[in-house]
Amino acid sequence: MGSMPRFHLAFPVDDLAAARAFYGALLGCPEGRSTDDWVDFNLFGHQIVAHLAPDEVRDAAANGVDGKQVPVRHFGVLMDWDDWEALHTRLSEEGTPYIIEPYVRFEGQPGEQGTFFVRDPAGNALEFKTFKNDAMVFAKSFD
Repeated sequence: MGSMPRFHLAFPVDDLAAARAFYGALLGCPEGRSTDDWVDFNLFGHQIVAHLAPDEVRDAAANGVDGKQVPVRHFGVLMDWDDWEALHTRLSEEGTPYIIEPYVRFEGQPGEQGTFFVRDPAGNALEFKTFKNDAMVFAKSFD
């Protein structure tokens, strides 16, 4: 990964077998260490940990963004455009339901991006997004 820092995120799930099927089999995240209570996954070079905590699993509130209701509590990754398209094609072929279908958000504006949202089996919202121009990741204006 070079000098790019990697993030670590721990999140609740209510079924580790379902988490393994979603993150491991469907998303293709290699599994790392695990116990009876948690599982590490490599999410595109970042460490995420599914912790068995059924009482913590809940629906996320949503806010309006670009005319869509985006789950407030979510996580995800920024991907290369081709990898993003390949992932949403694979998820569509597997019949994965989308919270927000793949589309281009903020088209023609600063921060233009491809995005889509899905839920894992525990209801955690994940966003996968891409930028054709990486300089737009934190853009505020076209100045």
